[in-house]
Amino acid sequence: MPSDTSAIALTIILVLVAALLVWLSLTLAAAEGAVSRVTRASLNNLILEVQTDSETSQFLRMKKIGRIHKVQHLIADRYATAGSCAFFRIACNVLDGVLVACIASLFSLPMWAELLAGFVFAVLVAVVSILVRPRSAGALKPVDIMLGRASLVSIAVALTPFARIGGQHDAKKRGRDDSDLSDDEELEKIQLEQGRATIDRLVEANDFDPEVSEMLRNVLTLSETLTREIMVPRTDMICIEKTETLESMLKLCSRSGFSRVPVIGEDVDDLIGVAYLKDAVRATAFNPAAMGREVGSIIRQPMLVPESKPVDDLFHEMQRTRQHVAIVVDEYGGIAGLVTIEDAIEQIVGELEDEHDRTQHAEPEKIGDNKWSMPARTPIADLEEIFEIDIDEDDVDTVYGLLTKLIGRVPIVGASAVTRGLRLTAVDSAGRRKKVSTIVVEPAHVEGVGEDGGSTEDNEKSGKADGKGRADRDENDKE
Repeated sequence: MPSDTSAIALTIILVLVAALLVWLSLTLAAAEGAVSRVTRASLNNLILEVQTDSETSQFLRMKKIGRIHKVQHLIADRYATAGSCAFFRIACNVLDGVLVACIASLFSLPMWAELLAGFVFAVLVAVVSILVRPRSAGALKPVDIMLGRASLVSIAVALTPFARIGGQHDAKKRGRDDSDLSDDEELEKIQLEQGRATIDRLVEANDFDPEVSEMLRNVLTLSETLTREIMVPRTDMICIEKTETLESMLKLCSRSGFSRVPVIGEDVDDLIGVAYLKDAVRATAFNPAAMGREVGSIIRQPMLVPESKPVDDLFHEMQRTRQHVAIVVDEYGGIAGLVTIEDAIEQIVGELEDEHDRTQHAEPEKIGDNKWSMPARTPIADLEEIFEIDIDEDDVDTVYGLLTKLIGRVPIVGASAVTRGLRLTAVDSAGRRKKVSTIVVEPAHVEGVGEDGGSTEDNEKSGKADGKGRADRDENDKE
């Protein structure tokens, strides 16, 4: 057994080493939290700032730039660097307990007391780590943390070459190669994953209402959702030809429920602009003679967006430019569809309805003598069974599809056609997009209408452009 003086000196040395290991563990924990949040772009910008700083001497500038280069080398394989920091952090915590046990052995304590002392000290270090939260500090100031600890982290990386194997395995497990993504994109994905995990924890803890939690999840997925996924395809668009009159446009807007209508030339791809219901009302309210003017006289320039645009970028651009409707174009420059700012909002809050939207019945209902009201999605087989007829239409499956085929365009409220002695009339629409939701079916007793199907004369006059596309409906008429 060593003398009392030697025991005291050795105890002091071991205590200092244990304290150093505690500090080293906390420092490496902060670096581990910071390394995943430092981007190459931020370091490049910092180099430019240092190079243009005229108040700093050349020596200090070169010293700072050298430290930045060292950090750039560390984040080149951020997973290996984080693994090295984690390895030494854990090793330091283990060694702390061993050192305290050794200190206890210097005083001839029983073995159980030595083990207990080491265990208690390890627990105290863990408690301190939780209270200090070094990883949170690394997340708040990642660049400063990495610059201040670059040398220490470099030594840890150099002593743990096996961490690179673990880092490469982690990258492959995530299903992406660092070379395929820019550093900012990689960091954004990391933050999105952490955000989702945080929301999941909050939901499990019942800290948020389930609906609020769902909206938070939807916000995180906006950047991964493309415009083509939320747009209305060109086949469902309602457009109007530029040669139509303002009177025809007013009737079309009244029947369809839309207030912004794309104006086209010869076909949908020949986009002229967008006509607004309010402009038509403003032009005709105090000047009835203007009813005969062409729609082309009130058109506005359309907002064009690519179908590959992320929804979050689309939303911010429409918000910035104060546009509520945009025309979606494909990679060849053709019209792919139409999207509104409400479509983007619905990705967050869910389906939007207003005071005009009504709950639609789900089953056919008899509303008169041999007269039935049917949901648009009613199968043709149900129609055949109710009226005891045979409708030989193999390319459509629903009553809505049958009416669309008969009139040759997208039906709106009031559209009507006859087939097999039955008249199909669209009488109601639902949802913000005002798609036909209810169709009345009854025996046809109108002269001048063929049994093979066709639209009524009134429909031909007031809805020539109904089936060429879809327009944005002004939900609450906020403008």
